[in-house]
Amino acid sequence: MQVAERKNKGSRQLWSARFSEPVDELMMRFGASIGFDRRLAAHDLRASAAHARMLGKTGIISRRDANAILRGLKQIGEQIEAGRFRWKIADEDVHTAIERRLIELIGDAGGRLHTARSRNDQVATDIRLWLKEDGAILRRELALLRRALISQARRHVKTIMPGMTHLQVAQPTTFGHHLHAHERAFARDSGRLADAIKRADVLPLGSAALAGTAFAIDRKMVARELGFAAVSENTTDAVASRDFAIEFAGACLNLMVNLSRLCEEIVIWSSQGFGLVTVADAYCTGSSIMPQKRNPDAAELIRGKSGRVAGHLAALAMMSKGQPLAYNKDNQEDKEALFDCL
Repeated sequence: MQVAERKNKGSRQLWSARFSEPVDELMMRFGASIGFDRRLAAHDLRASAAHARMLGKTGIISRRDANAILRGLKQIGEQIEAGRFRWKIADEDVHTAIERRLIELIGDAGGRLHTARSRNDQVATDIRLWLKEDGAILRRELALLRRALISQARRHVKTIMPGMTHLQVAQPTTFGHHLHAHERAFARDSGRLADAIKRADVLPLGSAALAGTAFAIDRKMVARELGFAAVSENTTDAVASRDFAIEFAGACLNLMVNLSRLCEEIVIWSSQGFGLVTVADAYCTGSSIMPQKRNPDAAELIRGKSGRVAGHLAALAMMSKGQPLAYNKDNQEDKEALFDCL
């Protein structure tokens, strides 16, 4: 009875020509990714613009249509930035939302943007663009942390502190030497992030659904415009694989583990039993009934958040392990995990 009652509340999709009835509303809400993948809108617009220019230059679509598409995409970008874009759950994902609005703005020419591509290679392209861009931001912020540690290490070259093993006093060392040890671990984290970004730096666009396209597209032109180092060598692999996402999450987890170790030391060092450091008031909280308390909440929260990243790495691995080639809807689950890792 519930299914029958909902039947007329469904929606027709761009892909639903062969279906005799609309998608059930519950299925539409369950399957939609637009609530989180709209974060990729700027990347989708960039990739779409590059694709449109390539289609126009190769003569696959007319220059007139290509120019109209580019104008429409620019207008959509402005609407999104201004908060005037209408996101509809019936669009399912960011790609369909942008295409729907493009057709509204420029008519049938908007539908020609989808020539020689699929949402499968679109999303693989968008997520790699995002990973490259935001991963680079993460590395720059990590460089700031490393510089801060080095600066403090230089100030404390002669500051004696107890070196420990098994959390027992072992040998005398300096605070500067200890901080430099943490910086060395973060240097390796930066290298791991760089390696993960490098392996994600491959253009999937042009792979279409899984087996490429019969159109004479110029993938190298699109790769150059979007800043990809190479194009994918196998179209099926390009749309099916999320190992680059797993690798990136793994690099994020290594970083979080090293952050957590530093934060654990801050918690221990600032306790009354050790008394080696005092955490600034701006980064502590107190107690409503115990006025002597100075809780190092910032360090504790970072230590706790490492568990979330560990969970996301496991989720991404489990998402991928049972998938046959090529694209499967499971891959929609990669974005929330990656966004939260970063």
